Parts: sequence; structure tokens; C-alpha cells
Amino acid sequence: MDGETTKTPVSPAPEALDGTQKEEEADHVMSEIHLGCPPKFSGSVVSHFTFSLPPGVEYIEGKYEYQVLDDSKLNQEVSLDDDGDLALPRRNKHPKDKFDVAIQHNITSSIPKVGLQVWRAELALSDFVLHKMFTSSEFNGIVAVELGAGTGLVGMLLARVAETVFLTDHGVEILENCASNVHLNARLLPTKTSVYVRELDWKASWPPKQDNCLACESYAWSQSEFEELERASLLVAADVIYSDDLTDALFRTLERLMSHGIEKVLYLALEKRYNFSIDELDVVANGYSHFRNYLRDETDDAENKEVENGSLRAFVGTRIDLTMIPQYAVNYNRGHDLELWKIRYAPTI
Repeated sequence: MDGETTKTPVSPAPEALDGTQKEEEADHVMSEIHLGCPPKFSGSVVSHFTFSLPPGVEYIEGKYEYQVLDDSKLNQEVSLDDDGDLALPRRNKHPKDKFDVAIQHNITSSIPKVGLQVWRAELALSDFVLHKMFTSSEFNGIVAVELGAGTGLVGMLLARVAETVFLTDHGVEILENCASNVHLNARLLPTKTSVYVRELDWKASWPPKQDNCLACESYAWSQSEFEELERASLLVAADVIYSDDLTDALFRTLERLMSHGIEKVLYLALEKRYNFSIDELDVVANGYSHFRNYLRDETDDAENKEVENGSLRAFVGTRIDLTMIPQYAVNYNRGHDLELWKIRYAPTI
């Protein structure tokens, strides 16, 4: 199965579905990452996602550091085997050259609960975040926020080097699952790092609150946390572009977050999804086009035009070439429809 090495069932699927369940099942979706799971199984699993480290990189006291290789070990004496062939020393794979992250996730879900699944864009963003962590100290000691965190995978990777990470999403079931994943991976997270799972409904009023929702009380914001949120310099999000009204709500939230506090940057990974349009008699990615309407391309001044409501685009985007980012997540296929964007808030005057 792509992206996963082991599976621990949490709850079995029923042998049969009644009429209501069948109707709900018809509205369910499944990520490619879950293909190949056992038949007659639709509950939750705990999968172990393996990430490799580049040669010479080690995780030391909350930081990734390059270690200088010992030349004496590199220049070993050349010898021949019994057949007269060159015998080269083999480098044994060290356990520290990789690590696993345990993720509890669903096999399928309704569209409002897609945050219970793992998606390809989530793994692509994980690769990018790890690459930045392996090759620079840019994320060391920062305050970071994952929007639409879902399973919390990307945010937990950031927590390996950050000072504070907020994993945000909407809905008690998704938040509880995310909190469970933080607990599952406690051994991977430095004790000095603060990780918060918090409710953030993009369509609700600002600042975020719980409206007396007792079920959400554990994921409510304190005043001090909200103040720390403004200190965040990094926002990340994966596979949150699939509904136009949700995209609208996302950018309203981004404006609220990025127009206050210190300057922030968003790294957003998405998958372009195509559907046949009767109006255009063609296969189009309308959701992607709606997303692009919010951005003016930093590399193309000709695109700095007005959006539909007549106001200038306040967000500047630069597409990052994913082919230049090594794949540290083991055994998943990026495909050709994944994109990664660096987005800044830069309203025109």
C-alpha cells in the first residue's frame, strides 16, 4: 500500500450495510494512499509512515545537523575477493537513518471528514518540510500553524525542531483523532516543544471561540495561545483546496492570520482534481482555477490583475518545483497533479 508499511486495525467494518449506511457509503471518498487495504474493512487503522534521512544528517537535541564523515573510514584499504574482483566495504543502514511516524487514520470518510484520511499532498508537504529542516535552520525555534491539519502529520514533523506548533482543524472527531496521533508519537517530539490541537473553523467569527460547545472545550483557545498565534512565522496546509466555498473561507482566515503579528509565509500543497464540465464540454480543474484567482504570480507581472469582486489580489504566490525536493517519505507516488506553493500576504496600496 502506498505510503504505509504496517497496519494495525482499530475497528472492523461490518459484514453488511443497511439502506442508510449504503447511502452514506455512496458519499464517501477514499485517498489513493489507502488503496490496497484489506477487503471488508472501512474503519480506522494505525499506519507507520517511514521517512529516510540524507547521509550525514542526524537528529540531535531538537535539531537536524550534518555530521562530518571521518575520512579515515572513507579511504579504506582496497582488497580483492576470492575471484579476484574488487571487494568494496558495505555501509550498513543505521537505525538513525530513518524514523517512523504512527498515524491513526480512516480508510474512507465523508467529504466533511476527509481530515481523517492521509492524502498525497500531505506526504509531499512532509517531504518539503523535512528538506527545509535537513538543509537549513529556518524552522528551528519558530512558532508554526498547520491549517486543516487532519491527522497532524506535517505539524508533528515541524514539532521536531519548532518551539510551538498549533495543529488546527474543525470538528470534534477530527480533532480527537489528531490529538491521538500526537499522543502516539510523543517519543518523537522534544519535551521542550509545545504542541496544541485547536479548533479553527474558517467560516466562524474571529477570533476563534467555542460558542459553549462542551464537546470542543478541550480544543478551545486561551488568550495567551491566541497571542502566541500572532507570533507564528510559518503556516502550512495540505490538500485543503477542493471546495470553492471552503477556499473562500481559507483565504479570509489567511488574511486575518497574516495581516497581524509578525510577517508570515504559507506553504500550501494541493492536488489538482479534474472533472468533466458540461458548460465547457471539457475536463477542467475548476477548484484549482478558483484557488489561483486569489493569487498574483510573483514571477508574472501580467497576472497582477483584478479578481471578480474588483479588488486587487492581496496574496502573492510562487510555485515551488517539487521535482527539486527529494522524496523522504517511503513508498508513495507523487504523480503529476501535485503542486506546492509559497504564499505571502502583500496587499497592494
